[in-house]
Amino acid sequence: MKILILSDLHGNLAALERVLERTENMTGIQGCLLLGDLIDYGMHSNEVIRLLQRLPYPILCNIWGNHEQVIVTGDFSRFSSLRGQECAQYTKSVLDQESWRYIQNDMVTAGQYVFEIEGKKCLAVHGSLEDHYWKSINAKQNLEDYQIYDYVFSGHSHLPHFFEVFYEADRPAYRNKKKTIFINPGSVGQPRNHNSNAQFALLDTETEEIQLLKTSYDIKKEQSAYTGKVDDFYKVRLEKGI
Repeated sequence: MKILILSDLHGNLAALERVLERTENMTGIQGCLLLGDLIDYGMHSNEVIRLLQRLPYPILCNIWGNHEQVIVTGDFSRFSSLRGQECAQYTKSVLDQESWRYIQNDMVTAGQYVFEIEGKKCLAVHGSLEDHYWKSINAKQNLEDYQIYDYVFSGHSHLPHFFEVFYEADRPAYRNKKKTIFINPGSVGQPRNHNSNAQFALLDTETEEIQLLKTSYDIKKEQSAYTGKVDDFYKVRLEKGI
């Protein structure tokens, strides 16, 4: 089973379209994980949601990110900048009725979701167990709380990662180790690793192969949708992946 993993789309329609074009002819994709922040920053939040509703394979998990949480609750106080608050307020003003329905009814509002894939226990969390929405996972943290899971899928940082942690456990057949695989696919719509390409991941559950993939898209086309309603910072940053 191959699973497409997407996070932090941020209303970037051209980037999402290119990712789906890139994966269209890949054989064996049987499901998709959506790790939050489908909306905001970009000018196509409604269109991104419509496209996700037409995916040719099932969505196995679909969790809120901090931007869904902020826009639904109307509490903008945790944004680090005034431009972030103003951008979220603008996005809230342009979401159509179907997008509101989707965000409130078709997404997991807790920001985390526990599920199984082929007998493996999985955690999807936008941020981390410490803070589901606002604090990211990284390999240098104390990760003891994650050892009950076989896979941990997360987003929020906009920085892709894949690493494995081996915990001490009473498992003689496995030399008293328990493995947890951590995957962050990076950001489709607002990458921040100094790479402007749309970023996503593919997981093959049979081989445990993880591909952290990048694909170019028409950045100029996406930038042309910005009309001065939000700070140009969100338009310009697409060029450098910052």
